[in-house]
Amino acid sequence: MKEKIRWGIVGLGNIAQKFVDDLKLLADGELIAVASRDLEKAKNFGTMNNANYAFGSYQELFNCKEVDVVYIATPHTSHTELSIKAMKQGRNVLCEKPMGINKDEVEKMIAIARENKVFLMEALWSRFNPSIRKVKDLLDDGIIGDIAYIHADFAFYALDRDENGRLLNPALAGGSLLDIGIYPIFLAYLILGYPEKILATSKIYKTGVDIQTSMIFEYPNAQAILYSGLTSDSEMKAQISGSEGTVYLAPRWHETQEFSIEKKDELEKFQLPKKGKGYEYEIEEVHRCLKNGALESDLWSLNHTFDLIRIMDDIREQTGVVFPFEK
Repeated sequence: MKEKIRWGIVGLGNIAQKFVDDLKLLADGELIAVASRDLEKAKNFGTMNNANYAFGSYQELFNCKEVDVVYIATPHTSHTELSIKAMKQGRNVLCEKPMGINKDEVEKMIAIARENKVFLMEALWSRFNPSIRKVKDLLDDGIIGDIAYIHADFAFYALDRDENGRLLNPALAGGSLLDIGIYPIFLAYLILGYPEKILATSKIYKTGVDIQTSMIFEYPNAQAILYSGLTSDSEMKAQISGSEGTVYLAPRWHETQEFSIEKKDELEKFQLPKKGKGYEYEIEEVHRCLKNGALESDLWSLNHTFDLIRIMDDIREQTGVVFPFEK
């Protein structure tokens, strides 16, 4: 791999700009190409961020041999198709979460990555957050004894959004679960692994997407109580409790810069400030993998991604959420 890893981006919304801002913080990466179905939008985004190329189609970017890795930042429903097209052109891929809508899509993406011997990773940025990484290490070292309970939620008010938009439209795989419920699910899975049993219930909006989903994950000696919703705000402070104490991830826990450990009625706070918005850490992981010739991350592997989508498929089966294109 060359001295600088050259990025291409498809889907030029808000998250893409935040991603680029954090990419600029890293000396070993650069934005080389951007693509949108709207050529003017691509040109404007490219000019603003000093990209060498601005394309009016995604395929043109996938064909560009100067691109080492593509960041897929489009809506959920196009992740699989675009990732596969990129990988078939030999491009490495970082795909926004959820990597696919269901396990069949994710399975197909993993097979194409392995067939074409390219790197593929789900952009679950929270996995690389310094506070979450540190907490995971401390828990693995037994800092609070045997873990018995996890609580995590993610919610904000979105019922005033356009029903044709990403969050409330079933044709775009909308709803709280895939968009934000993935975060509490990820935390329980990261800490306790794949649950023995899942209990889930959802409130369904008039458009057919879930706007509240509550989940209980059962483990041999623990439970995780998880929630996602679009009907109100929530505290977004995650709690992990064990036989000898409790760890709290400060709000908003999925992008936190602080955690606390409470043991024997004493509370100690730890701060791990981020350099940017937090995307730089997943970018650093991609760079590390590419430089080492790794085709997946050991911190967030393709098996981890497949487990996560299987869990969400299970929840949707229980709550009756089926998207129109799945019928």
